[in-house]
Amino acid sequence: MPSTFFGLSIGTSGLYTYQAGITTTAHNISNIETKGYTRQVLNQQASDAIRVNGSYGMVGTGVTATGISQARDAYYDLKYRNNNTVSGEYQAKTYYMTEIQNYFNEISLQGFTTSYNSFFDNLQELSKNPSSNTIRTQIVDYAKNLTEYFNGMANSLTSIQQECNFEVKNQVDRINSLGQQISQVTKQINALESTGGSANDLRDQRNLLVDDLSGIVNVSVSENVVGQNVGVTSYTIKIEGQTLVDGGDYNTLKVVPRDAKVNQNDADGLYDIQWDNGNDFAFQNSASKGYLNSLLQVRDGNNQEILSGSVKSVSADKKTVTLSNTSIDAVEKLNIPSEGYITIDNQLHKYKSVEVNNVSGKLEYTFHFEDETNAVAGSSAAVGKSIDYKGIPYYMGQLNELVRTFSENFNSVHKKGYDLNNNKGKDFFTGVMPSGSDYDLGTAGYYSMTAANFSVSQEIFKSPSMIATSGKIITDGVEDKTIVNELIALRNKTSMFKQGTPASFFQTLIAEVGIDTKKAASNDKNQSDILKVISNQRLSVSGVDADEEAMNLQMYQNAWNLSAKVISVMNEIYDKLINGTAV
Repeated sequence: MPSTFFGLSIGTSGLYTYQAGITTTAHNISNIETKGYTRQVLNQQASDAIRVNGSYGMVGTGVTATGISQARDAYYDLKYRNNNTVSGEYQAKTYYMTEIQNYFNEISLQGFTTSYNSFFDNLQELSKNPSSNTIRTQIVDYAKNLTEYFNGMANSLTSIQQECNFEVKNQVDRINSLGQQISQVTKQINALESTGGSANDLRDQRNLLVDDLSGIVNVSVSENVVGQNVGVTSYTIKIEGQTLVDGGDYNTLKVVPRDAKVNQNDADGLYDIQWDNGNDFAFQNSASKGYLNSLLQVRDGNNQEILSGSVKSVSADKKTVTLSNTSIDAVEKLNIPSEGYITIDNQLHKYKSVEVNNVSGKLEYTFHFEDETNAVAGSSAAVGKSIDYKGIPYYMGQLNELVRTFSENFNSVHKKGYDLNNNKGKDFFTGVMPSGSDYDLGTAGYYSMTAANFSVSQEIFKSPSMIATSGKIITDGVEDKTIVNELIALRNKTSMFKQGTPASFFQTLIAEVGIDTKKAASNDKNQSDILKVISNQRLSVSGVDADEEAMNLQMYQNAWNLSAKVISVMNEIYDKLINGTAV
């Protein structure tokens, strides 16, 4: 049978419970503008009833607050983080593709078109007066302007690549910082919850850190209860399928400068990403999203245009390997480094030099190694990693193809002619070696020429009289215009590129950059809108609503007042019972 004062206990349970409700509501209201805060809810239930000896059997004992939980939906967390990863991808691509587009637009409006047209306009003038030194000087000046614009473009793209590379390091440092913070907060959560509490605010901090991490890389989260009723959970975060945080422990990433280039025009010291134990950090697949992966795509993207083929022959000492049946059969499109790494049957080997030979109209590549290789005839081989994105290496390769093909066509015509001194024509366009001298294209080949070192022959630049205009030696004083007319015809030679003329090639390249940039910007906007919708859906569950909290505050206040009224009524009853009847 319950105590005579049982009613006071029931009223008191209501006071304590609804006081907790008021406190929880006040906490929600005070954090209404706190980023990442999850609305907290007081969980309550009727206290266990007790049996009495009366005919009514059992009687209630009041209310009990069983805990304070978070109003959070794991499905919306997963949905938000997946889409935040995609959003991070397009943010990076939009920023860097816009930078690339700005450089190309500047060149197209003020550089290439002006210099290219002025160069050929002056060649046209030279055809009218082949012996004019004034026009010859103007020609080499405009030609120099043209080469310098390509040099500037190559330098600009290299700067963007270096910027991407620097940000790769920043993002890796940020991942390490977030991983460390998440592990520390997880320790605090387990320490608090092992004593029976709920570390709701710490869980909010951890979830906010995971949200930030999801914008950088693909994130997967798992949390499982450890043991029975001990209040401890195992919390694991994986990035790209690899463990970053495991409970209170965390792994770290590091960036390692490459000891060799992957592409011919790569900046020095580009970073590869490794775990601190030396294992490579690998993205799950080519469809991986996130800000970090996008940086690497912009920095290293080659549109899958890499050199691959099969091993034709291997030297007796296994230190020389020749490839045939390759994916690149034109030197103008070749952008492998002069020394670097080649993968043969899934094993990486470092080569110290490479030779390109034309055998029956097909290119064969001979690689020389310091150490023995695993190559055998028929082995598959590839230089570089195939990346399905048009990044800086791709656009640099397009510029290289343009200057090489144009120069090769121009030089081949120019070398057929004779200059003012009746000397045989030489290469008009060439590449500049690191030493500052011109390459001998007859020996080094057009592979050695790039947009970065593209230049006018130093001899011709100093002596414009060496420009060849005549198709024969002049002995009778009658000027010949055969060669200069052939040079002028190159301006509109539609068979030079599959896109048509050199100008058409460059315009197509600009259009390609514009399309890629617009695509990235459009996807960025669309993904941003989708992310806002998902964020609002998540907030509809976990966010704090001022009107709802105001109603809860009023509800708990009324419930508290009624519990106080119960105690007041019971006090009157007991006063009458004890003092009025002297029981």
